[in-house]
Amino acid sequence: MEYEAFDVKAKKKVKLTNVEVVTLKNGRLAIKGKSPETGITVYRLLSKKEIEKLQKKK
Repeated sequence: MEYEAFDVKAKKKVKLTNVEVVTLKNGRLAIKGKSPETGITVYRLLSKKEIEKLQKKK
């Protein structure tokens, strides 16, 4: 599944590479990936609907 996130350095939305699902300190799920434009790590918080879709796939 392809995810997009806002790259602050590039100042636009980019498609993420090397995507992985991570759990933040507060227990929230997020997508972590690399921006192909600038190479920085970008995070995107997941909505409840997206979390449900991920759990159904497992």
